[in-house]
Amino acid sequence: MTTHPPGPYWLDPNDPGTFPPVEWALEEPNGLLAVGGDLSSQRLLNAYAQGIFPWYSEGQPILWWSPNPRLVLLPNELHIPKSLRKTIKKTPYRITLDTAFAQVIEHCSTTPRDGQDGTWITDEMKQAYIQLHKQGYAHSVEAWQGEQLVGGLYGVALGKAFFGESMFALRPDASKIAFVYLVRQLQQWGYQLIDCQVYTAHLARFGALEVPRANFVQHLRAALIDLDHRNHAWDFDLPHGVDSLLAR
Repeated sequence: MTTHPPGPYWLDPNDPGTFPPVEWALEEPNGLLAVGGDLSSQRLLNAYAQGIFPWYSEGQPILWWSPNPRLVLLPNELHIPKSLRKTIKKTPYRITLDTAFAQVIEHCSTTPRDGQDGTWITDEMKQAYIQLHKQGYAHSVEAWQGEQLVGGLYGVALGKAFFGESMFALRPDASKIAFVYLVRQLQQWGYQLIDCQVYTAHLARFGALEVPRANFVQHLRAALIDLDHRNHAWDFDLPHGVDSLLAR
């Protein structure tokens, strides 16, 4: 058995395929697993497939995380709060998929958030995920008011798992409604898992639950049995009627 190192693992910059076991992640700070490497598409996809994601600030080396517990939403267990149901019935926004990925990630990096000073979505991160989008792995959901982009989110799809990264809203509930559309679509496509990474009250209200990392990895492996993430075009094929969104 390989000995657990005393600190985070330093990645070989010439080997984009190797990550340490997620069990090596630190307890404090929770989930810090590895340092260094790069944000090449191959390394990012290898990371996500193992339940690892990058999260760091400008001026830091790239930091790789696998927290314990992990916040997870099973698509079939989506809960839509009563107040949001009322807003959805008014259909205030037009929702699209993969229409403005670069704009979404730019807004996610610049939109102020309560309790946060600055952003972790560096220019290097933006370019890496835009490249993943061009390759068909990273996707965006957009909320429009007229011709103005007013909310959205982006993440990575592998197999039957979706890894949420960030969201933004310039109008009330715009990102929340985009998220509901996404989850309903993922249900229709048979997705098994939405990774929400770490706890937020915002996502918990949608039914996301914290699970032990070992359970998350088990769910993830099952969701990745079929890695053909591009077995459908990323466009809505569920009815756009309100009833389909608010079912159950």
